[in-house]
Amino acid sequence: MTKDETKIMLSAKELELVCNTEWILTKQVIIQKVIELFSGSLSVMQASMLQQKNDLPTVIFVKDPKISRGENYRGLPYVMLDYPRFFDKENTVAIRIFFWWGNFFSVTLQLSGEYKSLMEPRLLANFVWLQQNEYWLCVNDQPWEHAFDAANFIPFDQVSVEEFTSVLNNKSFVKISKKKTLQHWDTAILFIEQSFEELLAVLKN
Repeated sequence: MTKDETKIMLSAKELELVCNTEWILTKQVIIQKVIELFSGSLSVMQASMLQQKNDLPTVIFVKDPKISRGENYRGLPYVMLDYPRFFDKENTVAIRIFFWWGNFFSVTLQLSGEYKSLMEPRLLANFVWLQQNEYWLCVNDQPWEHAFDAANFIPFDQVSVEEFTSVLNNKSFVKISKKKTLQHWDTAILFIEQSFEELLAVLKN
């Protein structure tokens, strides 16, 4: 047997999986159910935004919601719903609903540019509330990571108001997020809709 041939051999576990169609078909069913879950929540989210239209930044109504899926966020499948979703080179105002296989659901508010500046006083005014309601603060220098590890998010109840102020003053963006483990699938819709309402309140005039 050549060296190249040994490189492409399967382990016993890998061979078992490659011969088994059931697990991959089940995975596709689960991903479709996540998409349906997000779609179901979306109608509630849209209705809520329309009811509060006069109190919200007009730019968040420019683009329609978008559900995307992928296979490789840190090697694992994901589904995300962006709504509202205003992104340009300098300014962002978005709420992202994220499902990450094997990990969690999360709901995240992301702000940058003029919208970050506009919302900073409201964020600071809600600092204690964020501490009390299981929110996390992004401390990464990059805005496109979703994992709740120490390099990316820390719980608000471990952040001082001075540290939060420093993040707001020194980073080009701010991300505030909440997560729910997949073991709580049965309450995922409630979690998504409640968290969305909470973060939407931050955007109100």
